[in-house]
Amino acid sequence: MMPLGTLAVTPARDGADLLAPATAAALAEWSEADTVGVAPIGADLADTAAFCEAYDVPLEASANCVVLAGKREGQVRMAACLVLATTRADVNGAARRWLDVRKISFAQMDEAVALTGMEYGGITPIGLPADWPILVDSRVIEQPAIVIGSGVRRSKIVLPGAALAQYPGVHVLEGLARPG
Repeated sequence: MMPLGTLAVTPARDGADLLAPATAAALAEWSEADTVGVAPIGADLADTAAFCEAYDVPLEASANCVVLAGKREGQVRMAACLVLATTRADVNGAARRWLDVRKISFAQMDEAVALTGMEYGGITPIGLPADWPILVDSRVIEQPAIVIGSGVRRSKIVLPGAALAQYPGVHVLEGLARPG
């Protein structure tokens, strides 16, 4: 498994107890699952800055996943957006245009948790509802190793950035994020 910082990374397929049920189920069916590792962390260290400092992981090797809710003509369109921790998602520009919605915002915490079956602060693109598009900034894909959520706050997933481009429902967008 790909080492990163001081994380104790093991194969994700062997660590289902460290994953949200939806994440473990998605990995069981994904062709790239053998490239995915999981590492336990302190649940109180799930937030990006605290995590990176505690586990000696560079911010540019960490990506954040946010759940978006867009509306057009009374219809709600849900999506996920994954960007490097050193950047900010261009929600009102690139994401709104790609989803073809008039209004867009971050989903409310309780709504995001209920719809994903994941813990807030641990939401990951792996295991999201199959009909949600997953918008990934191209800089994430360029990383040799990237840390993302695992669906729970007590662990993180580590995988090659390029593997994310192969995940079902992923759309890699140039300019989805701006420097933070």
